[in-house]
Amino acid sequence: EAAVSATMKHLLTLLVMLGSFQHALPESYSCSASEFKLDGEYILGGLFDIHHRSSSVVYNRPVIVDCSRQSFTLSSYRMFQVMRFAVQEINNSSLILPNVSLGYEIFDHCSDTFNFQAILNMISRNGSIQVLRCVNEYVSKVIAVAGPFRSMESMTVAPLFAMNLIPMVNYGSSSSVLSDKWKYPSFLRTTASNKDLIQLIILIIQHFNWNWVAFVSSGDENSQNGLQLFKSKLKDTKICLAYAKELNEMSDHYEILQQLEDLSIEVIIVFARQSSAVAFIKSAIKHNIHSKVWIAGDSWSLNKNLPRLSGIKAIGTIIGITETVMPLPGFKDFVYLSHTQRNNRPTTCEQTPSGRTCNQACDLCSDVSPEEIIGENPSYSFATYSAIYAMAHALHNLLLCDIKGCSDNVTVYPFMLLQELKRSNFTILNRHIEFDSNGDPTCTSYAIVFWNQSGQAQKVGSYETDPAVDVPFSINNTKIHWYADQVPVARCSPECSEGFAKKKDGLHQCCFQCNVCPGMTYVNYTDNPYSCINCRKTEWSKPGSTFCTQRSVEYIPFTDPVAITLMFSTGVLLALTLAIVILFALNYDKPVVKSAGGPMCFLLLGCLSASSISVFFFFGKPTVTNCVLRYFLFLLFYTVCLGCFAVRSFQIVCIFKMATKFPKIHSWWVKHNGQWWLIAIVFVLQLLLLTTVFTASPPTPVNDMTSYRDQIILKCAMSRTVIMFLLLTIVLASLCFIFSYMGKDLPKNYNESKAITLYLLFLILTWITFCTASILYHGKYLQLFNAMSVLSSSYSILFCYFLPKCYIIIFQPQKNTQQHFQGIIQRYTQNISSK
Repeated sequence: EAAVSATMKHLLTLLVMLGSFQHALPESYSCSASEFKLDGEYILGGLFDIHHRSSSVVYNRPVIVDCSRQSFTLSSYRMFQVMRFAVQEINNSSLILPNVSLGYEIFDHCSDTFNFQAILNMISRNGSIQVLRCVNEYVSKVIAVAGPFRSMESMTVAPLFAMNLIPMVNYGSSSSVLSDKWKYPSFLRTTASNKDLIQLIILIIQHFNWNWVAFVSSGDENSQNGLQLFKSKLKDTKICLAYAKELNEMSDHYEILQQLEDLSIEVIIVFARQSSAVAFIKSAIKHNIHSKVWIAGDSWSLNKNLPRLSGIKAIGTIIGITETVMPLPGFKDFVYLSHTQRNNRPTTCEQTPSGRTCNQACDLCSDVSPEEIIGENPSYSFATYSAIYAMAHALHNLLLCDIKGCSDNVTVYPFMLLQELKRSNFTILNRHIEFDSNGDPTCTSYAIVFWNQSGQAQKVGSYETDPAVDVPFSINNTKIHWYADQVPVARCSPECSEGFAKKKDGLHQCCFQCNVCPGMTYVNYTDNPYSCINCRKTEWSKPGSTFCTQRSVEYIPFTDPVAITLMFSTGVLLALTLAIVILFALNYDKPVVKSAGGPMCFLLLGCLSASSISVFFFFGKPTVTNCVLRYFLFLLFYTVCLGCFAVRSFQIVCIFKMATKFPKIHSWWVKHNGQWWLIAIVFVLQLLLLTTVFTASPPTPVNDMTSYRDQIILKCAMSRTVIMFLLLTIVLASLCFIFSYMGKDLPKNYNESKAITLYLLFLILTWITFCTASILYHGKYLQLFNAMSVLSSSYSILFCYFLPKCYIIIFQPQKNTQQHFQGIIQRYTQNISSK
């Protein structure tokens, strides 16, 4: 919007001046200025701010500014001489435009609002401007224009040249706004666009790992465009713009420098016009600013005077960016020759009675020595040189030139030259010249310079925009001598240690606190360094991690040594059970077998074997089948075992106590086989409970991800309804203990109740141990504890109840007789009766 309003202001000024142009033009340009004007068949226009009008004065009537009375700019005068040198070199060459002479009309363009008479002169024909219906047939005084230098000046005059598509090949305007071909269709440039300059600055900042910087600009269009581009490009970086300030004539440099100190900013980008930048650096020296890094824009990075100032080294390290300086062979001789000719011929401009000047005079130029011109900042010399050669090559193609000469039957219109310029593709001084669709150069070479101790701009790096270059950006760090002998740190906050997430502290993302990421989370510095990301369910991490590790999947395989031991023990138990069955079958009619339960022993041993088989299903990767079988077999058949012991305990009490005190009850129990009915009821009831519960909510394999952060435990999970069938098991165990305790005073040599009581104590101790372990430990070996508890429960029956009877059968046969048992019972009955 600012650019549009400025352009409107300029156009209104132009309209005011148009009324006087027809009368002023012949008188104003009747002067002779040999350096500003050269006759030729084709005239090239040139706009150079040899003098610069810095103050803003408001006039109440149209005026023409006398540029020769403004401040002199030596660097622009050098570019002015480069254009004259290039035209002379082309005219002296027989390769580009043989038998065709180029001329030029150059104006001192010291203001972007009060120099329109020069522009109107260029687009005029025979001293007047005609409004034609067909602009394609219009031939202006100049066929192309080089300049002006500043971006705002180019944006002001470009629409006037665009009316007839007169090509503007610019050498110094780098604002990216001028790349818009809808607004500036005839604008091309041989200098780099700000977008490349700003990209280079960002690359330098990133190279040294800085992120806390300041950007100091001036009020001109070029600097403001650079600031806008810098802000837009920061969005994709980790760089923070801590401070931005525009310099103008009223700026308080001390206040700005103090603000930079208060914000602890170590890197300062000064992307401003040369006069503003020089004044700002001088203020930094004056106010004793120390130990900073100054990144100089291309306007002052090769300044010849600043490095000579006393105290320049104290302000810190100065790194500059500039287009690679290309030496111009023959330019030095040309400058010396021009100086001699200028001294021998006056170049003052005749003034009209009205006092108007044609701005083709330079009174101070004769005072400038050739050494000063040659030693001045050469930043834009090659851009000026290549702009003139681009026009000549385009004209060469239009005139169909060859070794013999150029055609004289071709009428060259400006729009034709513009089209040919857009197709430019040539090499000069080993540099390729070509324009992209925006009129910007496709290949630009930049130099990164360091102001060394001797005050010279030493090249320390390069940047190439040519995509064919393998290494477009490089800096030789060893060539830079830092004020602190090491790369300065320019960060708002020190970088977080590994595994710490950043917590934004203030407005800028570069200012943060560091918080360690807890376990099961990690921080990804590439995607989002400001948050701790949760690991996936199958992953884990320690506190302060930058990545997650896959959890190990844990279960007891069949090849586990402990699993093999338990399965072998189960096999031994089954073998012992079979042996006992055979032994009891062979001694079925003997008193020991009958007293142990007779046929109930075989049921007990069979259920014991069936419940022990469940141990095999505790190993391997859990499936629905082995989860069901490991619990179903044990809970069903071991409950039957408990039922048998409950009945057996009850029978013992009945035989030794109830038979004498309650003979009728005992008679009824024996007559109707009450023990088998009770066992059958227990079996059916437990079978119904298990079937109902396992059908509704069977044990299923689950992945335990909560017990251990680094492991996934594969196990079988049972629902809370397991309490329903555990109740029956607990009731039977309780009845066994009660009945066996009631028989504690039975005969010493015939006391099965003591054996059952001992077995129950082992059983209770086993499962209390397992319950305690399951509360304290949740790893994969809990399945082993479960299997060991099952096996221990089975072995306790075998060792406490059956093996003592096997011992009597095998090693004490004298006790395995009817007389022995009857004698024990009679003595016990007599003792009870006597009481």
